[in-house]
Amino acid sequence: MKEVIAIVKPFMAERVLEALKFAPLEACAVREVKGYGRQKSYLDQYGDSEYSLAFLPKVEIQLWVDDSRVDEVVERIVQVARTGRMGDGKIFVLPATEVR
Repeated sequence: MKEVIAIVKPFMAERVLEALKFAPLEACAVREVKGYGRQKSYLDQYGDSEYSLAFLPKVEIQLWVDDSRVDEVVERIVQVARTGRMGDGKIFVLPATEVR
């Protein structure tokens, strides 16, 4: 089993969850987080709001998936969430060594 962590822009979270509605997931958790990365303070505007801090709001979607279905789930996330602009987010795939 693998843990897939997708950090996306807030307005993309609904789209990602909708795309994963029928995906083969064991479990899912969603939380609001703040991101700081290469975009630093280059993005003066985020959506309709102005942010003076370098931390931008993001949504973390945490998924647990069978090893054989990880590529399918990651591809769905990429198709929906990637805009090609700086600050799109990241996807991490980690081994889930023990699940109880």
